[in-house]
Amino acid sequence: MSHHAVHRLLRPLLVWRARHVSERMYMLILSVLVGGAAGLAAVLLKNAVHWGQEMLREGISEPSQVFALSVYPVVGIALTVLFTKFFLGGQLGRGIGPIIYNTAREGSVVPRSKLYSQLVTAFLTVTFGGSAGTEAPISVTGAALGSNAGRVLHLDRRRRRLLTGCGAAAGVAAIFNSPIAGVLFAVETILLELPAQYFIPLLISSATATVVSKALYAGQPFVLITTSWPVDAVPFYVLLGLFTAFFSVYMIRTYHWFDHFFERWPGLDWRKVVLGGVALGGLIFLFPTLYGEGYNTVELLLRGHSEHLTDGSIFSVYQDNNPWLLLVLVLFSMMLKVVATSITVGSGGNGGMFGSSLFSGALAGFFFARLINLSGLVHIPEVHFIVLGMAGTLAGVIHAPLTAIFLIAEITGGYALFVPLMVVTSSSYLITKYFEPYSVYTRKLTLKGVDVYANRDRGLLAQLDPRKLLATDFIPVRPSTTLGELVDIFRHSSRDLFPVVAAGGRLLGVVSLNSVRDALFDDAHYSTTRVRELMKPAPVVVGPADDLEHTLALLDRYGHWALPVCEEDGRYLGFILKTDILARYRRQLIQESEA
Repeated sequence: MSHHAVHRLLRPLLVWRARHVSERMYMLILSVLVGGAAGLAAVLLKNAVHWGQEMLREGISEPSQVFALSVYPVVGIALTVLFTKFFLGGQLGRGIGPIIYNTAREGSVVPRSKLYSQLVTAFLTVTFGGSAGTEAPISVTGAALGSNAGRVLHLDRRRRRLLTGCGAAAGVAAIFNSPIAGVLFAVETILLELPAQYFIPLLISSATATVVSKALYAGQPFVLITTSWPVDAVPFYVLLGLFTAFFSVYMIRTYHWFDHFFERWPGLDWRKVVLGGVALGGLIFLFPTLYGEGYNTVELLLRGHSEHLTDGSIFSVYQDNNPWLLLVLVLFSMMLKVVATSITVGSGGNGGMFGSSLFSGALAGFFFARLINLSGLVHIPEVHFIVLGMAGTLAGVIHAPLTAIFLIAEITGGYALFVPLMVVTSSSYLITKYFEPYSVYTRKLTLKGVDVYANRDRGLLAQLDPRKLLATDFIPVRPSTTLGELVDIFRHSSRDLFPVVAAGGRLLGVVSLNSVRDALFDDAHYSTTRVRELMKPAPVVVGPADDLEHTLALLDRYGHWALPVCEEDGRYLGFILKTDILARYRRQLIQESEA
């Protein structure tokens, strides 16, 4: 659907809003619409993935499935790359990171292509066994729905940001039937703050998406009924928090190591498609639990059927003879899941680390508890540690402890585990953050010089466009201009600073009224003194796209009120003034503070 078609569709909302509803009610109505649309998108993707996976498994005998499941991921990644190349111009923008950047630095303007690109590519990747989750693509789609609804309806940046958060929250809420976790995910990862007036629209959007998901698809993948937790297990909760913390650090670093590895082949290079597909197929051949999202493995653990984890594996024949084989397979699966996800995404597929963190966390919790129980020293409830491992790993990997607590409590029905959840997630988050200050979503942005956690002043300055602050009413003079001619220019100018430019427009220096004040009264030299004798080199030159925070720092360092702006070849464009920056910043701050 084209932008104009969407605009015509939503145009009645503009008219109706102006005539009938307040601004607050209007935003609540929009949050419901965005939440409903994100919920439908989530249901569509989840149903499509499940249907596709069932179709791929039908007609394949049990002995042959392990080989087929090893080949399918190559097909899925190749199809994703083809779609990206021919329908998206090679630009997909995987993961939550770009949405965080769009929200923090680009006024919550999310590209329209993300309205459909994430759904299609995630379907192709995960349906064919790509070892990644669909949570990130669904959340990105929801954010795109909110952002572009705001753009079509001509909402300001603040309200567009709110709708972007509503869409992201609704996407997560619809997947897991967890509205509170959806809100907290949007706050902790996308918006990075929760202004009071945001809470109700976010919650309404998440609740709407959950209702849609409940009505059309049983989106809650895990079930756990528990009524209590043993007090004597508290020391083990603390140890599990430490274990998941270091495991989270491993996952973050491994993911970005592979991301850097695949960047050696820029763009859509078929060499990395083949290399990644073969490597992923090999991993799945050895460890079938790595196929797809892996939530069926988590369900087996929660139901107490861990003995079935080796089903379809080439090691299954040895299970009865070696009781430790299961633990070895679990250990390799939990360690290699992030490798499989990294290969899936790095070689051209689409998916996220959200689901992979839940999968790996469940295996980590099971491994920890089963190892303790096999020691014979004490017995601890394994099912509790499975969900606690999920929460601890998710909190560490995406740096969202509140999301992890409420998500696990909501999707498993384990509300009685709130205290253990708080112990595990808080310890995991704090320790992970000590070693890895940035989450798996923001680490790459930070390495590129974009600190999305910077203070509010930096955030507001980053939203200002330096080109719109360019002052071009400074009169250029030539180096051959005489002092007499310069005096005449002084009389007819409102500025007391003049750029000296060559014939081609290149900046040579500047002349200020204060620096030539004494020469102005020496009329005997009006015809003999030239500007080249009076000008001084510019203390520093900035570019048209330079960061404004850096520009302000230069202005303060050199004690100037204006700095010349030039292209890379030295061609003069104008001046940027400290007063203009501060005035525009003040207007931006007022807009940000408006209700």
